Amino acid sequence: MRSLQLALLFVMLTTAAAAAQEPQLALRPVAANLTAPVSIAHTNDSRLFIVEQNGQIVIVDGTRILTTPFLDIHQLISCCGERGLLGLAFHPDYAANGRFYVYYTDSNGDIVVARYNVSADPNRADSTSRVQLLQIPHPLFDNHNGGQLQFGPDGYLYIGVGDGGAAGDPRVNGQNTNALLGKLLRIDVNGAQPYAIPPSNPFAGRIDAKPEIWAFGLRNPWRFSFDRQSGDLWIADVGQDRWEEIDLQPASSMGGENYGWNCMEGNHDFNSKTIDCRNAALTPPILEYGHDNGACSVTGGYRYRGSRYPRFSGMFFYADYCTGVISAATPRADGSWTAQTLFGASFNISTFGEDSDGEIYVADYKRGAIYQITDAVPFPVKRHAARH
Repeated sequence: MRSLQLALLFVMLTTAAAAAQEPQLALRPVAANLTAPVSIAHTNDSRLFIVEQNGQIVIVDGTRILTTPFLDIHQLISCCGERGLLGLAFHPDYAANGRFYVYYTDSNGDIVVARYNVSADPNRADSTSRVQLLQIPHPLFDNHNGGQLQFGPDGYLYIGVGDGGAAGDPRVNGQNTNALLGKLLRIDVNGAQPYAIPPSNPFAGRIDAKPEIWAFGLRNPWRFSFDRQSGDLWIADVGQDRWEEIDLQPASSMGGENYGWNCMEGNHDFNSKTIDCRNAALTPPILEYGHDNGACSVTGGYRYRGSRYPRFSGMFFYADYCTGVISAATPRADGSWTAQTLFGASFNISTFGEDSDGEIYVADYKRGAIYQITDAVPFPVKRHAARH
C-alpha cells in the first residue's frame, strides 16, 4: 500500500512540474509549394483556404492542396510588393448563403472589397458572381494597402485599410476622418446593397466624417483578429522606422478610437507638435517593440482558444516579418500585458490563421509553406489510480 502511495505522489509531483513548464513552440508542416501565401481562412469545416498574393485562393483539405483553385482572379489585380489579392473572409452564415469576401488591389492600384458566391461544387467559387462593395482610391504609392477582412461577433464586416503609402503619411490620412485610408472600417453586408452603415458606427449620420469608419489613426493594420472567446479586437499596426505596435480594443468598445498615427509611432512622438495632434485623444498600444536585430514589420495573429495545447491558452501570438521571431502576449494581474519570445523561425512570416477548432497556423511567405503552431512539451494526461 505504501509503495502505491509513493507512486501516486511521484505522479502528482511530476504532473505538476510538467504543467508548470513554459510551452515549447514547434511548427508542424501542413502545406508546401504555395505562391506567396498572405492569408488563411476557414469555413467551419476541416478545410483551410489559403490566399496567394498573385490572385488565387487554394484549398488544403487536410491531406493535400487541391489541384484546382477555389478562386482565380489574377486578371483583376495588380501585384506584387504590397499589392495583390490580400484578404479573405467567409460570411458567418456561409453554410446557408455561400457568400465570401475578398480584398485586393485592382489594375489601377485602388483597394477593392468584393463579394463572391460558392458554386454547386463546394471546392469551387462561382467566378461570375462578383459584386463590388467598395473601392478606395490609392493613387500615389504602392505600399500600405492593408488587406485584412474579418467578421466580428456582431456580424459586421471589418476592413483594415493602410494610410495610402510613402513614409510618414504625407497626406495625413491616418488622422483625417474624411478619408477611408488609415482606418478600420465596419460595414453591414446584410443591409442595403452593396452594404449598409451600422447605426452604431461612431460617425454614422455625420456629414463631417466617413460613416464606414470604426477606428482611425492606423498606419498599416496588415492583420487583425477577434478573440473568439471574449470578442476583443487585436490590431497589429505596422510601424515606420523604429516601433511596431499591438493595439487592443475591448469587446465593450463603442468604436471611434484614435490609435495615434501619424502623431505617434507606438508610444513615441512622431508628429505630435501639429495642432490636430495636440488636440487629439489618443489610444496607446498595449505592446510595442523596436527595430532591433533586424526587426521591421509586425504580423498580427490570434489569441489561442484551441484545446489541443493547454499551455498556449489565452496567449496572443504575433511575429515580425523580417526576423521570423514569434512572440506571445499574456496578461498580468494588473490588466497590463507582457510579451515573451517563443520561437525564431528562419523565414518571413506573412500571416497567421485559425482553423475551426481554434488551432493556429503561420505562413512562410517566400518559400510558400503553411505550418501549424504546436507545443513540443507533452501536456500530462490525468490518470485515475486503480482501486485496491
